Amino acid sequence: MTRRPKLGDMIKIGWHPVDAQLQRKLDRLHENLRSMGRVAVAFSGGVDSAFILKVATDTLGASNVLAVTGVSPSVPAADLEEARSLAKSLGVEHMLVDPGEFEDANYLANPANRCYYCKTALYRRMRPLLAEYGLGAIVSGTNADDLGDYRPGLTAAKEQSVREPCAEAGLTKADIRALSAAMGLPTSEKPASPCLASRVPYGEAITPEKLNMIDRAETFLRKFLAGLSRQNVPLACRVRYHDKLARIEVPPEWIELLTQPANRAKIDAAFREIGFQYVAIDLRGFRSGSMNEAISIGNAK
Repeated sequence: MTRRPKLGDMIKIGWHPVDAQLQRKLDRLHENLRSMGRVAVAFSGGVDSAFILKVATDTLGASNVLAVTGVSPSVPAADLEEARSLAKSLGVEHMLVDPGEFEDANYLANPANRCYYCKTALYRRMRPLLAEYGLGAIVSGTNADDLGDYRPGLTAAKEQSVREPCAEAGLTKADIRALSAAMGLPTSEKPASPCLASRVPYGEAITPEKLNMIDRAETFLRKFLAGLSRQNVPLACRVRYHDKLARIEVPPEWIELLTQPANRAKIDAAFREIGFQYVAIDLRGFRSGSMNEAISIGNAK
């Protein structure tokens, strides 16, 4: 049984207490970053990359950190705006780059290891910045939990010598959310937001038009859910693209509300205007990475 930390074990980060074990992981993260001197952070604006950008800035100073965000049709418009806002609030230089993945036929074919080609494109675009800015390393927000999951992008990171200081320090997703909350980061409760291409079934070609439809549909759905919610808590939702059909995933407890006649009609009308002919609600609810259910991980290449 895990011992509950006593008050004497609690260490303050700002005004928020963090238990000693978590503090030790954070200390290792600081040490990892100090050893790099100056870094470029692959910054998507998500929970993990926002956290490593914040800690890198606190540890090394804003002048020694460069935030780099890939901009392409696969990036949700809302995520890009949030990334811009956070980088500005931290006072770091923020560079927007086009990774060029849409010029890669391998990426456009949407194989099960699509993320490998996407991350390879981004990291290759970032590598010249090391010499240009005198940087010690490119770092990502990869956490310890990611290492046990099917993530082709990790292979790309290894090939491009990208450091993963959070994973190296043993920080899990839960740790990062807890520390983000203690540090006052607005991303602490942000739902996972992978690229829009993750909503398209493997093997079906990726196009900017499809991704634009998905982005518009999810933007509408998030605003619609926010209007129905009485709590100011971000809700995880996805719109999966199946040609003429949009498959909606929301937390199970929201399914009954969305299927009420008036709500169904509003969603159906909005999605038809976007270009979908059919609209379905997945009765299993939101599942991160549900497209992976259609592949055999052991046979993925």
